[in-house]
Amino acid sequence: MTTFDARPQAAIGSRPPGWLSSVLVDGHAGECDAVFPFHQRLEPSCVATARRFVGQTLTAWDVTEVAFDAQLVVSELVTNAMRHGGGVAQLRLLSHGAELACVVADHSHTVPVAAAPDVFSEFGRGLRLVDALCSTWGWLSPSGSRKLVWAVLAG
Repeated sequence: MTTFDARPQAAIGSRPPGWLSSVLVDGHAGECDAVFPFHQRLEPSCVATARRFVGQTLTAWDVTEVAFDAQLVVSELVTNAMRHGGGVAQLRLLSHGAELACVVADHSHTVPVAAAPDVFSEFGRGLRLVDALCSTWGWLSPSGSRKLVWAVLAG
């Protein structure tokens, strides 16, 4: 599947891989699982804090080959949560075999949609970047008032 073909699928909510679904929906423990709760959910420094958390966590897990891409993906997901999701509630990283999942919880049920490409637009390229860097991405609203936007990078 090409990156272009994956976009419409992600726009309607891709299914997470089975291992990720069992962690996020069924509550099973992940192999490597790290959670960062955000207390100041609308602070601009949230993005820098998230990037540091990703770098430190992946270094501790010895998964540094995807660290830069993961930091970019998390930056976009956290920015979207702040801009469109009522603020970021939590960042979670999960590693399973050669895959790394970045999961951002926000305070909205608004569906993330990749904006139509516009060369003159200042914003709207974030989910296109996520789509290009990740093997799959999507969102879940398992319960309560939070939405989970997840993205999986292949290692």
